[in-house]
Amino acid sequence: MVYRENYEVNIGIEVHVQLNTKSKIFCLCNNSFSHEPNKHICQICTGQPGSLPIFNKGVITSAIKAGLATNCSIAPISKFDRKHYIYPDLPKNYQITQNYIPICSNGYLKIRLEDGTSKNITINRIHIEEDAGKNIHGFNSSDFKNSQSFVDLNRAGTPLLEIVTNPDISSSYQAREYLKQLRLIMLYLKISTGNMEEGAFRADTNISIRKKGQKELGTKCELKNINSFKFISDAIDYEIDRQINLIESGQSVNQETRLWDTVNKKTITMRSKGEAADYRYFNDPDLPYITIRQEDIDMLSSQMPILPNQKFEELINNYKLNEQEADILVNDLELLEYYQEAYKYTKSKHLINLVLRNLLSFVKEEKTTVANCNINPKKIASLVELYDKNVINNKAVQEVFDILKKDPNKAPIDIVKEHGLEQIENTQELEKIVKSLIDSNPEQVKEYKSGKVRMFGFFVGQAMKQTKNNADPKIINKLLKKYLD
Repeated sequence: MVYRENYEVNIGIEVHVQLNTKSKIFCLCNNSFSHEPNKHICQICTGQPGSLPIFNKGVITSAIKAGLATNCSIAPISKFDRKHYIYPDLPKNYQITQNYIPICSNGYLKIRLEDGTSKNITINRIHIEEDAGKNIHGFNSSDFKNSQSFVDLNRAGTPLLEIVTNPDISSSYQAREYLKQLRLIMLYLKISTGNMEEGAFRADTNISIRKKGQKELGTKCELKNINSFKFISDAIDYEIDRQINLIESGQSVNQETRLWDTVNKKTITMRSKGEAADYRYFNDPDLPYITIRQEDIDMLSSQMPILPNQKFEELINNYKLNEQEADILVNDLELLEYYQEAYKYTKSKHLINLVLRNLLSFVKEEKTTVANCNINPKKIASLVELYDKNVINNKAVQEVFDILKKDPNKAPIDIVKEHGLEQIENTQELEKIVKSLIDSNPEQVKEYKSGKVRMFGFFVGQAMKQTKNNADPKIINKLLKKYLD
C-alpha cells in the first residue's frame, strides 16, 4: 500500500535541447538529422588529433533567447570547460560544456496547475555544450558472439542547451506541464525542432521522496531515455510509489539510473550510481571566454516573439476563445498560424469551430499536416462568412467543406451556386411548406398537441427535407411554433 499523503515528492529535470543552427557547434558540418550513419562528420566533430574547434556564434544567440524566455539572468562573461569521460560515442574522450560559468542562470518557468492556479518552476542554470554520438547495438540472441555494436557520429558536435531545474517539481502532472511548456517555448523561439523521437528534446528526471517535515532531500533516482511526455509521467508515478513502498517496508532507496519498461509499465535498473563521477573539469584552452554586451541582450529582448503563456492570454482576451480552444491552438503552432491567418479575413466566432472540427478531421484523414493542407485559410474564412451572412445554413457549410476537400481551387460561393445550396429565407415560401406539412400530418399534429413534444423534431426534419436542407432552421422553427402551438 502506498502512503503518498505522508510524503513529499521532489523532482528535478535536466533537459537537453538540440539547437537547429545550420552547422554544428564547433565545425562547419551540416547540423541536420539523418538516418544515414556518419554522413555529417569531419575531423573536428570526430575528434581527430590536431583538429581545433571553430565556435558557432549563432549558438550564443539561441542560448540568450532561451534565457530571456525563461526569466534567467544572462552572464556577461562565461566560458567553456572540458568534461572528461571515455565512451565509444565520444571520440576525443571529453565533452566541451560549461561547468563553472553557465551562460544563463536563476530563472523560472510558470506552469498552470490542475486547479487553475499557477506555479513557478525555478531554473538553476542553462548552459551550452556539444552533443555526443549515438551507439547502436545489434544483439543476436541466437548467436551472442556475433552480436555487434556500431557508432553513428552524425549527432556528435550538435549544439545543445542543457536546462536544469531545482528539485521543486512535486508531481508527475507538474513535470509534464513543465516539459510541455518548455518545449513549446523552444518552438516559439524557433531555435529547435523539439522532435523527441529524433532526440532534439530529451529529459532526464531526478526523483526523490522524503517524509513530510524532513529537511534533507531523499536519495534520488534518475530516469533516462524516455521519449514521450506520457511515458515520462507514467514513469514518475511508478517511481514515486516504488520509493515510498521501499521506505515503508523498512528498506532504503539506492541511488541509481533507471529506464522505463513500456511493456511491463515499470522502471528497471540501468546502472547504479555511487559518488559523483570525477570528470576532471578544466577550462578548454582552445576556446576564448564568451563576452556578452548588455546592448546585445537588449536587442534580442526587443525581438522576442510572443511566448506560449502570453499567446494563451491573447487568444482568450483578444480572440474571445475559451480556455480549451486556446490551449489546443497554443500547443499546435501550425494550427495556430492557420487560424490567425484565417482570422484576418473574418472575426466570426464560428471560425474556431470549423478549424478545430472540420479542418483537423480532414488533416487526420489525409495523414498530412496543417501546414501542408491544400485548403487555404482565406477560403475557410469566406465559407464562415457565407454562414454568418445567412447565405447558407450549417448543413450546407459541411457540404461545401466536403467539396473543398476534393477541389480546393474552387471558391466557396461558386460551390454554393453550382450545387444550389443557398439558404431559403423567403418567409412566405417557407410558410406554405409548413402549412402543407401540418395539413398533411394530422395524426402527428394530434400527438404533438397531446404532449409528445418530440414530434416537433419530426416536423423540423420534414420541412428541411422538402427544402433540400436549404431552409433557415430559425425561420422553420418560428413558423412551426406559430402554427402548432
